[in-house]
Amino acid sequence: MRLITRALMESRRRRNSIRGSNVSLLPFIQGLLPTLKRAQRRIAQAVVDDPERFISRPISGLARDCRVSAGSIVLFCKSMGLRGFPALKIALARELSEPVLVPGKKLENQDGIPSIVQRVFEQHIDSLRQTLRLNTVETLNDAAKFLGGAKRIALFSVGLSYPVAYSLYARLRFIGLPAFIEFDSHMQLAAAAEIGRSEVALGISVAGNTSETVECLRLSKLRGARTICITNSVNSPLSQAADVPLYAAPSEVKFFQAPLASRVTQLALADVLLVLAGLRRKSQALAHLRHAEEYLLKRRLPGTEPGGSLTKRRRILFPTLERTSDSS
Repeated sequence: MRLITRALMESRRRRNSIRGSNVSLLPFIQGLLPTLKRAQRRIAQAVVDDPERFISRPISGLARDCRVSAGSIVLFCKSMGLRGFPALKIALARELSEPVLVPGKKLENQDGIPSIVQRVFEQHIDSLRQTLRLNTVETLNDAAKFLGGAKRIALFSVGLSYPVAYSLYARLRFIGLPAFIEFDSHMQLAAAAEIGRSEVALGISVAGNTSETVECLRLSKLRGARTICITNSVNSPLSQAADVPLYAAPSEVKFFQAPLASRVTQLALADVLLVLAGLRRKSQALAHLRHAEEYLLKRRLPGTEPGGSLTKRRRILFPTLERTSDSS
């Protein structure tokens, strides 16, 4: 019994450290769903499915609906860093009063093409809002600080998350940061085995339990490197291996069984890291960007250059860096 209590206390401590006071509760619970045990998952699913009904019901009725004990609901509330069931109700009511959308139903063919198009865009917008609420400014700044001061940045990812990792790698290189990525998972593991203390490892995975990516990040941390992750799953094995975990809001809307918005929210976090890291060394970043563009623009076909001058194109690609450079 003592071991069980200790495990529950450790789980609660870890979740408290993940969810700060400024982090939105609903997307946080949604992100936790894949990692929860059966009884806790039923409670979390009830919260996500219909938060308004959840706060209007007594604890006895909710326990009956979720097929759990009232004590399990209290434990769930405490694992979220709240004092008990009334505190959870207050937190949910406060959140529902704010203009944040709650995930809706699956997209269906019978909705009609205009409706489907509208829903896809709305889902992306909603997921971006939730992602912003899931991550504190301090956490994002810590990650950017690690990237900006790293001797080398190794990125690890496979499958559908790999294009996000490669996009971040390419743009980090454009602003002069020493990013590095391998395509083959075995070569990624070899890179993790050679990483050093002055370097940074960044892993990207939707579920946060992809064995190749998790293994690379764990090995990098074991070798003393700073570790960062971008994942859609809170408290996943990947996030537990990261010194700085960043969370992209998970999507509940699916079409052809494919989750929407995962890549959009991951790319948004990658963009934030890119801009923050660039601003920490804006003079060098702009110098590297100018040097790269000087040669890359020569590869375009004559008469097809859409952006005009180099200065105009830099303002399109990196408006924040250009603005701060002009004002300094």
